[in-house]
Amino acid sequence: MSDDAEIFVGASDSDQYLLLKYGNRHGLVAGATGTGKTVTLQTLAEGFSAFGVPVFMADVKGDLSGISQPGGDNPKAVERAKLLKIEGYKGRSFPTIYWDLFGDKGHPVRTTVSEIGPVLMARLLQLNDTQEGVLNIVFKVADEQGLLLLDFKDLQAVLQWTAENAGTLTTKYGNVSKQTIGTIQRALLTLQQQGGERFFGEPALDLKDMIRRDASGAGYLNVLAADKLMQSPRLYSTFLLWLLSELFQVMPEVGDPDRPKFVFFFDEAHLLFDDAPKALLDKIEQVVRLIRSKGVGVYFVTQSPLDIPESVLGQLSNRVQHALRAFTPRDQKAVKTAADTFRPNKKFSAADAIVELGVGEALVSFLDGKGVPTPVERCFIAPPQGRIGPATDAERAAVVKASPLAGKYERTVDRDSAYEVLTGRATGGQVRHDDGAATSNGGQRRRGQYGSVPSSVDVPPAAPTPTAGPWGGSPEAGPADAPRPQPRLREAQPPAPPPQARAPARRSDTLGEAIAKSAARTVTNVAVREVTRAVLGGGRGSSGGLLGGLVRGVLGGLVK
Repeated sequence: MSDDAEIFVGASDSDQYLLLKYGNRHGLVAGATGTGKTVTLQTLAEGFSAFGVPVFMADVKGDLSGISQPGGDNPKAVERAKLLKIEGYKGRSFPTIYWDLFGDKGHPVRTTVSEIGPVLMARLLQLNDTQEGVLNIVFKVADEQGLLLLDFKDLQAVLQWTAENAGTLTTKYGNVSKQTIGTIQRALLTLQQQGGERFFGEPALDLKDMIRRDASGAGYLNVLAADKLMQSPRLYSTFLLWLLSELFQVMPEVGDPDRPKFVFFFDEAHLLFDDAPKALLDKIEQVVRLIRSKGVGVYFVTQSPLDIPESVLGQLSNRVQHALRAFTPRDQKAVKTAADTFRPNKKFSAADAIVELGVGEALVSFLDGKGVPTPVERCFIAPPQGRIGPATDAERAAVVKASPLAGKYERTVDRDSAYEVLTGRATGGQVRHDDGAATSNGGQRRRGQYGSVPSSVDVPPAAPTPTAGPWGGSPEAGPADAPRPQPRLREAQPPAPPPQARAPARRSDTLGEAIAKSAARTVTNVAVREVTRAVLGGGRGSSGGLLGGLVRGVLGGLVK
């Protein structure tokens, strides 16, 4: 492909193009509600697809689903094509794959708990620093135990086991409070009630299924149905951030290709940065900065440039700014910020133009052939060729049925993992807890369904069934005396000392012996009391007893 391949975006005094070789330099599409951001997103996505670049985009309002159907009959689109003198403008359908976290409007999207990790899980559950620290311990314990964290019930089972062994784990990892574990479990319950548990499980998403082309060489448009997902904004933003981080980890380094390998549109981008801790913001900035060299372009779609942190905004080279309304002081600040981020044009004031733009009109600035931002230009956005508006349920169902991924993700797989091991329902195998990390796959990290899944078929019949690791083997394949899994794992404790022999218990007295001994004690006590009175005297009328009389006699003799 030639270096001058470009996507036609719009025109006014001059045509405006986005050079395909700089499509991985990221971008921003901003503007107030109803100013035309969605149509601009569709135009850009169709342009990338036409050049063979796969695209992912979230369909927040349902308007993007019509991209799979030919358009060209929309009166406004036809009028805009005539205004821009686009010759031979007609509708065209684009290869589309529909996705849906809930599996209602597309192929289900899943990942495992281990893949999302403790940092994103803590943000998803809205945990504080202390609770996030405990969650890190839980993931660490599961890793050392060789427990697979695949779905929701696996995480819940490991949390329960950690609470039961909190005292032992505290001495090794730090304070593990049962109260904190309870708080995390309640947050999981809330997420479960919102339908978030359907995001975790297998088969996990294989990113290769998104990065593909059809038979004609056009890139597939991956449309995520997000209208229902947007009811849980934190789940929506966490899912997209996870997908972006997975792209960063999986995609190989390619430098600066002649066209992007994949383009990612992040609609409602402000949700990604709302209440995000600094550590997470630093991670986002790092991913945005480095993922360019892997051929991935990230385009943020939001209402105001103020929604994007400056550290991330500075990485966005391709800009499309629709109208902003300066009704409040914050709006006025947003207008100034948007205008200042453009390279100035002596023909007009960008700040004045932003509040005057009509629907489908925008200020644009892309990188030129030397990689330098062009001066800002005011232009009309080119109309898309796909349908502007949603696809019908029948059209969507037909696309899903004809999809190359039909049937791959629709059926869930629930294999032996942490829940089955901890509840004693696994087909075999024991879990040990020691200072070293006990893994069942030779130390290699499983990524979703990548790699082969161990099974009892791989074990020769004559070989003894392994007793370590969460998978193990089936009861039929193992020896007859193989230990059965315990209902609940416990921390390994030192063997208890043997019981000491105790002296035989003394035979108890009979009733008669007990009465005789009690009477003897009573007589003895009375005798002692009477002797004491005789010697020392006692009572008010006594004369002091024998000892008292003797003392008085001696004293009387001395006086005489």
